[in-house]
Amino acid sequence: MNTADAGPERLARAALTRIIEPGDERAGRWLRTYGAIELLRRLAAPQGPEDDPPGASPARLDSHRRRAALADPRRDLATAAAAGARFLIPGDEEWPRQLDDLADARPVGLWVRGHADLRMWALRSVAVVGARACTPYGAHMGAVLGSGLAEKGWVVVSGAAAGVDGAVHRGTLAAKGATIAVLACGVDVIYPRGHAELIGRIAEQGLLVGELPPGDHPTPSRFILRNRVIAALTRGTVVVEAEYRSGSLVTARAAQKLGRYTMGVPGPATSGLSAGVHELLRGEAVLVTDAEEVVELVGDMGELAPTRRGPVLPRDLLAPGAARVLEALPARGAAPARDLAREAGTSADEALGRLYELHALGFVERVGDDWKLTPTALHPAGTRRGGA
Repeated sequence: MNTADAGPERLARAALTRIIEPGDERAGRWLRTYGAIELLRRLAAPQGPEDDPPGASPARLDSHRRRAALADPRRDLATAAAAGARFLIPGDEEWPRQLDDLADARPVGLWVRGHADLRMWALRSVAVVGARACTPYGAHMGAVLGSGLAEKGWVVVSGAAAGVDGAVHRGTLAAKGATIAVLACGVDVIYPRGHAELIGRIAEQGLLVGELPPGDHPTPSRFILRNRVIAALTRGTVVVEAEYRSGSLVTARAAQKLGRYTMGVPGPATSGLSAGVHELLRGEAVLVTDAEEVVELVGDMGELAPTRRGPVLPRDLLAPGAARVLEALPARGAAPARDLAREAGTSADEALGRLYELHALGFVERVGDDWKLTPTALHPAGTRRGGA
């Protein structure tokens, strides 16, 4: 975008992203009351106490006005354009309408870097987030979910952080899928530093999205507040590994508050990194283990996950009468047909006929006038020996 073509509303909102912290609901109420242009005037060039927005302390207003004095929206728009980024505001064709669900916590605007249309991508998107200090299991599940969702045509959204987030993006990119990274810094800032290559690949193959203007760096509170954007942007949020105190749980709870689907990938009961996920699953979150189960929840009617069951064993295919006779045979030793008939609840002739049928199928063998199980029947293929 040519900064000379930027209208007053876009310039005002670009300036406000440098003045107002993300998720500031009080500032959001001011914005709703006065509009962007008038609010910027009241903060940047007040004409008297009557211009003070309501409910703000003198210290808060002083902070806003010191920031406003340094704001240069044309410079920020030019810097963004040089980095291949653009600035979206509510009302733009590319603006994701679902962000309006955040009400007064809705972003003032979004800085977007990448070639795709954010609104179109967000319509069919799922968030997958998790612990930074994840286990190999967490990284594996993040990557598998990312690639699986990508293969099913879903856009995968995460936060580009270390740990699970990075694994999710890498899995999606490896499957040549679409991914969005919602950042807690400017879209021209590389954070974490170790993800320079990954963030570059996302900018080329996907989208980088942030509320903060070019050059702004993350803070702990900004990480927490950006999670509401991840939750609002997507149809649902999947959490892969999270402790009781985790930013990923903030995303999941924001999703629940907004009426989005919330899902969790279970881990070992002994793992503190899965404790937060398990707590979610004890509430309203849905347990998922793969992309098919995620899509079954967030997708369209009829996008069902395959039925899960163990392997079909030869004995599963037996007729009910034959199965009862087979179950009557002792695990050790042999037994006569009349005893097996009594245990199976059938006649001696019926039991004998079933025994010859089972013999032909390799389940039993004859020992004189008695019958016993074959080794194959005792330890069928596909079952584990020695307990679970």
